[in-house]
Amino acid sequence: MTGALTGRGGGWYRFRDTWVLPASPKAVFDAVVDLAAYPLWWRDVRSVSQVDEDTAELVCRSRLPYALTVRMHRDRQDEREGRVRVLLSGDLEGMLAGVLTSVGGGTLLEITQEVEARKPLLRNLDRIARPVFRINHALMMRRGQHGLRGYLA
Repeated sequence: MTGALTGRGGGWYRFRDTWVLPASPKAVFDAVVDLAAYPLWWRDVRSVSQVDEDTAELVCRSRLPYALTVRMHRDRQDEREGRVRVLLSGDLEGMLAGVLTSVGGGTLLEITQEVEARKPLLRNLDRIARPVFRINHALMMRRGQHGLRGYLA
């Protein structure tokens, strides 16, 4: 399942995605926390710049004609518990969290994002373009899952 979206209006979104990956939780964890490598496997992540030890700035662009610049600040990173969480700022503000669970020789990665769109274009079009934003997010996440599967293989 991927791309479920609910909104509180006013540019607020909650996304929940589930990825099943053919690798150990350690391999998935290592890939997920290595933000600098994202452009190698997720074509929607166009660039990553390290800001400091716990913060990176990502530029993302999918099919729609705009890019999002988001700073991800490490809030929690616990390999033993299989949990990661970053705080987001920039064009999206909020948090993104992942929980990794071993399943049948692979890993289940449950992703939750709670964000407020801060980019004026997204805020201004929210009322009429929300379904398009939902589809765009689902397609971007599908490409991410596919890319990570290949990267881990």
